[in-house]
Amino acid sequence: MAKSTSARAQQAREAARSAGSNPYVRRLIEDQELRNNVREAFESARHAYQRMSNGKGPVKALTDDKKVQRDLRNAAESLREASDQLRGKRKHRRWGRLLVVAMLGAVLAIALSEDLRKAALDRLFGAEEEFEYSSTTTPTPESTTA
Repeated sequence: MAKSTSARAQQAREAARSAGSNPYVRRLIEDQELRNNVREAFESARHAYQRMSNGKGPVKALTDDKKVQRDLRNAAESLREASDQLRGKRKHRRWGRLLVVAMLGAVLAIALSEDLRKAALDRLFGAEEEFEYSSTTTPTPESTTA
């Protein structure tokens, strides 16, 4: 029993309406960055597949070919970002991590470098006054002969 053209058209309209009300499809339609992440993941995975199917074998390509590894890593990163965007998670800026690494590096540099430590202390507390100590008393003859 064949469906008529109008029945198929009605079914297509229902499918389009249903897809349009799906929040994931709406987000994919509206979010350019999400589309870019999905496209980048697809292109990276396609490129990795092409390199793996060049005759060497997938295991050898995965273990030896740095470009395949890079492409798969890029695909995974793009898919992770797309997944986070679909779930509504905000993309975390890496400034916090960068700040922690910079602070840790600064602390280590100050701890390990005496010149840098002196410069930092001079900046914080002012330059240290250098002075010569000279005694106003003279040693007694007994203490020098002993």
